[in-house]
Amino acid sequence: MTLIKSISGIRGTIGGKTGDNLTPVDAVKFASAYGTWLKQHSGKENITVVIGRDARISGPMIHNLVMNTLVGLGINVIDLGLSTTPTVEVAVPLEKADGGIILTASHNPKQWNALKLLNERGEFLNGADGAKILEIAEAEAFDFSDVDSLGQVTQNDAYMDIHIDEVLDLPLVDAELVKKAGFKVVVDGVNSSGGIIIPRLLEQMGVEVVELYCEPNGHFPHNPEPLKEHLTDICDLVVKEKADFGIVVDPDVDRLAFISNDGEMFGEEYTLVACADYVLSKTPGNTVSNMSSSRALRDITEKHNGKYEASAVGEVNVVELMKKNNAIIGGEGNGGIIYPESHYGRDSLVGVALFLTYLAENNITSVADLRASYPQYYMSKNKIELTPQIDVDAILKGMEVKYTNEEVSTVDGVKIDFAEEWVHLRKSNTEPIIRIYTEAQTQQKADVLAERIIKEIKVIAGI
Repeated sequence: MTLIKSISGIRGTIGGKTGDNLTPVDAVKFASAYGTWLKQHSGKENITVVIGRDARISGPMIHNLVMNTLVGLGINVIDLGLSTTPTVEVAVPLEKADGGIILTASHNPKQWNALKLLNERGEFLNGADGAKILEIAEAEAFDFSDVDSLGQVTQNDAYMDIHIDEVLDLPLVDAELVKKAGFKVVVDGVNSSGGIIIPRLLEQMGVEVVELYCEPNGHFPHNPEPLKEHLTDICDLVVKEKADFGIVVDPDVDRLAFISNDGEMFGEEYTLVACADYVLSKTPGNTVSNMSSSRALRDITEKHNGKYEASAVGEVNVVELMKKNNAIIGGEGNGGIIYPESHYGRDSLVGVALFLTYLAENNITSVADLRASYPQYYMSKNKIELTPQIDVDAILKGMEVKYTNEEVSTVDGVKIDFAEEWVHLRKSNTEPIIRIYTEAQTQQKADVLAERIIKEIKVIAGI
């Protein structure tokens, strides 16, 4: 059982001992710290926070604990109920709220939950603000309100539809053109809120929807991380239904993966590549993704005469560099699309709508052929479970020294760029693991590189 505290929020498994897991006490403590920080940060008397959750089994329990903790601090709450991460991000500025909380552990299995924290712009907190909240939580420096100053809760279940309307209003989204194309799409909503909002968006764009695992009951039918080994059911169903493609989202709908019409993975990495190809063809400019993302985005950006740059892993780091470089689209290779024309947050709805418009406008009838038209890179994503005895910093330093004659970056873990392939090693912010990502021009080369690096890490670690 695990509790992970980081500048981006608190994430852990449900049950167990306080301080070791995400127990009710820990949820209240961290919500108290966030609310206290908000009051200090805003300098306002009346504070409002938007709250939404995914469909996890523990969601209602954590939701009520967090919401009523804020009420106890004298903070007003706009409760979206069952929602998505990008929906809450959209709602915060529209409601002129002072912050937001999404209760979701994203791609983690059902025993996990988390508090993901937003600022008044509906964006994730920066490192300094996150560190301050951790300090407040550790010191338990909370001052709750008296009975006459408690906050109020307002229910608003309209925001999924409002979010859809915001997406359909984007200049590069053409729902009427998509309707004429007559697409048929299979959707895997992993039995969370994506099973509601993605089919609803598609129906408004005139797409025939075949639903798979779209009942938001929190019983995830497979590992919710949208990787190939977890998606055999939708791959088979796309072929059986003769669908144009398949759509997979994670439980909080900020990661997006496509299945090609032949039942093969389009690839999480290529979600951003395809959407960027469309956007750059209409509005040339710069792009950003993180250091663990495919070189294909760089290639597509340069094809459209733009400049590509890589940030440290983490949405807040991508957003910061996007703002600095005036990037018109960016995101992460895990299927996260960040399109500033909408908002600075990963948004699967935006990705779906842009992709459909791209297909319709260019009369693309085979998603598999579209995938084949892009620069061919293949990734291997692996991880090593950590124990308290493993010195991660020593491992990363050892790898840096070992490859000192190559192009090495230590901005975020260790990234080693070879002529035709690369490897990125970093400690996860959300799980007790080292992530090992490799990319090469064939899957075999990527896998072989990953196997070699894993062996070298184990030698350094003595495991």
